Amino acid sequence: MSENTSQTDNTLTAHDVEKIAVLGRLALDESKAAEYALSLNNILSLMQALQRIDTTGIEPLKSPFEHAQPLRADVVTEPNQREAYQAVAPATQDGLYLVPRVIE
Repeated sequence: MSENTSQTDNTLTAHDVEKIAVLGRLALDESKAAEYALSLNNILSLMQALQRIDTTGIEPLKSPFEHAQPLRADVVTEPNQREAYQAVAPATQDGLYLVPRVIE
């Protein structure tokens, strides 16, 4: 956030959204920046309202269901088709896909 009023009143401006988009390397239609700022401010307001709720004495919920959900058996149901899938790949080695290095 910027050093301007958005820092003190915890609201995002269209300018803040544009700066965030640059930092995130996101394409942003400048005409929509104010609309996105309003939407983000609504989300942040909801988060602030949730933080004000008193949850003392409330146990964390592990599951919304009373009983554990049954799991299916962990068995193989499909044949291994690696060779067929890798036949169309540009480069493979030892059953692995080879890709160009993108980080140096």
